Order: sequence, then C-alpha cells, then structure tokens
Amino acid sequence: MSNTSQQPKIFGVSDSDRKAIELLYRSFSESADLLDEAVTEDWQDIPLAPGQQPGRDGMKPLINAFRDAFSDLQIIIHEMIGAPGRVAVRAEITGTHRGEWFGVAPTGTSFRMPIHEFHYLENARVTHTWHLEDWLGWFFQVGAFPVGEKDTAQ
Repeated sequence: MSNTSQQPKIFGVSDSDRKAIELLYRSFSESADLLDEAVTEDWQDIPLAPGQQPGRDGMKPLINAFRDAFSDLQIIIHEMIGAPGRVAVRAEITGTHRGEWFGVAPTGTSFRMPIHEFHYLENARVTHTWHLEDWLGWFFQVGAFPVGEKDTAQ
C-alpha cells in the first residue's frame, strides 16, 4: 500500500520482498486471507498481541477484529529500507475508531498512528516481523487515556 499523495521511498528492497510486505499490510484493509500469500505458515509476529496465537493462522482473528474496530483502516508505507532477506518499514496506520478496541468503546474519532517494523523474508514470504506501534498515542487521540491519572501527575 502506498500513500496516494506521495509514493513510498524504497531502497535496497527486491520486487518480490516488496510485494510480500505490501500484501501483508493490505491484509489489514482487504482480507486476512492475503496472509496466505504474504507470510509463512509458521510466521513469527513479535511480540504477539494479547490473546494472539502464534503463526499465520493466529494473526487472522486479530486482523478481523482490527477491521471490525477500524473499518476504514489503511496502512500507508512511507519508507522501506532493505538488504537481502530483510526489510525495515516506516509506515502509518490511519482509520476511524468505530468498534471496541482494547476495551475502549467506539469513539468515532479518526487517528494516525506511526509504526516501525523489521521483517525477515525467505522465498518472497515474511518469516519474522518485529513491530512497534504507538498505542499510547492512539489512546490520547481517541480520548481514552485516563484523565484522572494525568491530572494527578502534575
């Protein structure tokens, strides 16, 4: 996936690795079944989300829940930097909070959340992903950060 106003900057990434990474991200907005083409069956998603089972099939229910909570979700790739079998990605998740997520009732609030990920690939499929998303920033954006704790910290 790419930002429609600006193409992502891609350095040192083979076409086959780029396609696998793009399929992985498209699975969040289109269909969890795209994972079958993007990642290996025993793909390691590090760290696992609460309740997430390991492997490709362990991610599919999480993707479906994610799509239920953020039906207009998009992942915009800003940059890919690669070496053979490895790709670092700087991207952004955008969407509107329309369903419960992390115990937070729908707020109808739009958000933008940066993500940074490191992927290992073999034979044009992702084998490992280490990821970091700014969930604390998401809580602030949707107004779900506990106000009482913030006020007492002053």
